[in-house]
Amino acid sequence: MNKDKVYTKEEVTSIAKSLIGKTFGELKVKSYEEKLEEYNKGSYGHILEEDVYGYGINSNKKADFEEAGIELKVTPYKRNKKGTLSAKERLVITIINFMEDYKYDFYNSHLYDKSKYMQIIWYLWEENKLPKDFLITNELLYSYPDKDLPIILNDYKIIIDKIKEGKADEISEADTMYLGACTKGANAKSLRTQPFSEKKAKQRAFCLKTSYMTQLVRTYIGGEKSDSIIDKFDKKPISFEDVLIKKLKTYYGKSELELRSMFNVKSNAKNVFELLVAKMLGIDGKISKTDEFLKANITPKFIRVEEDGRIIESMSFPCFEFDRIAVDEWEDSETYEYFSTTKFMFIIFKMKNGVYCFDKIMFWNMPLNILNKELKLVWEKTKQVVLSGNIVSSINERGIRFTNFPTKDFNDYCHVRPHTTNSSYTNHLPVKDNYTGCEEYTKHCFWLNNTYVKKIVEEKNE
Repeated sequence: MNKDKVYTKEEVTSIAKSLIGKTFGELKVKSYEEKLEEYNKGSYGHILEEDVYGYGINSNKKADFEEAGIELKVTPYKRNKKGTLSAKERLVITIINFMEDYKYDFYNSHLYDKSKYMQIIWYLWEENKLPKDFLITNELLYSYPDKDLPIILNDYKIIIDKIKEGKADEISEADTMYLGACTKGANAKSLRTQPFSEKKAKQRAFCLKTSYMTQLVRTYIGGEKSDSIIDKFDKKPISFEDVLIKKLKTYYGKSELELRSMFNVKSNAKNVFELLVAKMLGIDGKISKTDEFLKANITPKFIRVEEDGRIIESMSFPCFEFDRIAVDEWEDSETYEYFSTTKFMFIIFKMKNGVYCFDKIMFWNMPLNILNKELKLVWEKTKQVVLSGNIVSSINERGIRFTNFPTKDFNDYCHVRPHTTNSSYTNHLPVKDNYTGCEEYTKHCFWLNNTYVKKIVEEKNE
């Protein structure tokens, strides 16, 4: 080991390339066995830092290879059941110092020092394999692409502005598109002071979101290509949301039939409105499959508003597994992860003179105070019902089942009910239902109350 070694960019990348095709066990580094005993997801980086590159573990604000301006990042990806590739986790870059970071613009920040160039080394994570047998498969000397950089700059500004506003305790990963502010610490209760509020905020770190990393994996490892909305613009946007809204404004007021005719869309599928918006943006297919939507984890949702302003339909989300909700803790749950990291694009059609017309689009993510209070209460009640085995409360003469899951009357924000009208679509129950004796039950999901959706739309109008 030579901790005084000064590396060039070429040397950093050359060593990274030499690791491809090797497992961590095959590196035969002297500290590996002791690290295996106290293994955690940071151990792989430590192995490469200490034993392969030989510069030792550090927590400096500067890049690992300071002279070359390169930060070393070792990160896993996985192969899904359907054969697709996904990043296993977000790429954490550096801890956010609430008391200092707000003083610096992006290019003078320690975030930029740590991420201007990142030597990414990917390994394939596989279930039931020992850590020593994980295979290093790919490397990339990464810098922010020209079309991504303006969006990352805007993401940085959003995070810093919240600190300046005394709202570091309200920061959410879903606030931004590519660059996130994830919780970081021994546990989610690790709290830090902030400069413009007496409220303490969870410790957070700048990161590239899991969805962003998944797109990198699929592009650089899987060789996949996705349509890009930004590539349709002559000038790269600073705020992706604002430019998207500006682009679509020219179609506001047009009826569904007018838009179908204009773009020759004959589909009657549920996602037809997403297809129409894609056509307006010059995209063939779904906007949810574009590079930007995939990187930013943006989910389109369609909303119909009646002439009197009512929204009749509540909004559904992906179904949850009863087995999973039974064992999860709130901040480790799929529900928390989904709502804390997902940004939604609402496609709103409003009734005018008996015809639904394209009214607007708007972006929304669940505020942390709603997530950690009202939604959490619904989630906890749901978990309690599943674990107690008291799902069905009664069955009427028509065979309709009533459950003990939280209904729309539980609170003003969200509730739980079936995800499907087909009762044969079921998930396994960890505790069989006491009333029916069933060991499986119809798939359920969380819903936003229609009255809450109306409130969101009205507040955005203001």
